Order: sequence, then structure tokens, then C-alpha cells
Amino acid sequence: MTATAEEFFARYRQALLDRDEQEMGRLYAVPALIVFPGQLVAVGDARTTEQFFASSWAQYDGVEDVDGKVEVAGEAPGTLWVDVTWSYGGQAREKFRYQLAETLDGHRIAVLTPLELDVTAA
Repeated sequence: MTATAEEFFARYRQALLDRDEQEMGRLYAVPALIVFPGQLVAVGDARTTEQFFASSWAQYDGVEDVDGKVEVAGEAPGTLWVDVTWSYGGQAREKFRYQLAETLDGHRIAVLTPLELDVTAA
């Protein structure tokens, strides 16, 4: 399942670099849940995900390359839990746990949760 996760997050990385909120919308399941401190976003349609990412592109101003360290944290029939440490500007900047659910159209993110970034391990 590591290959599945690597392929999925290669698409995610490219959508991030392209600032392509429509592609991000295709990468999330419906329904899905995006969890951030002080903010829970219940995703009822792809447009919700698109709007979420469209409003966050400014935080990536000047970022022209992104690396993702992908680690499968667990798996069960029809689902993967994947931890990804995102690095840009030569530094680990973000870490998330993604629950990928298998759908008829391939894997999609069902839950996104931020994790504590351990800069000494990244």
C-alpha cells in the first residue's frame, strides 16, 4: 500500500504546486472532514474543498517546490492512514495524518488532521 500512498501524494503535491483547487476537490472524498485548530470543515461536496484550498493558497506564496515524506501509519480493508511531512524552503513545515478511503474512483482523503511537527526527526 506504500506505492498507492506515494502515487496519491505525488498527485496531491502537484496540485499544491499548481495551486489547483479543482484537483484538490477531486482528491477528497464526499463526505470528508478537514480538522484544523479552531476549525472543522465538514465536506459535503467538492466545492467546499475547493473553496477551502482557494482561501489558503496565500500561505504558500513563494513556494515553488514541495517534498512530502510519506509514511503509511496503518491500513485496514478499504482505508489507509498516511502521515505526510511536507517540506518546503529546505525545512519541514507541516505534518498531517490523512485517512484515505478507497472509492470507486480510487483513494480519496476522508479525514485530514494536523500532527505535531517534530523538526528533529524531519
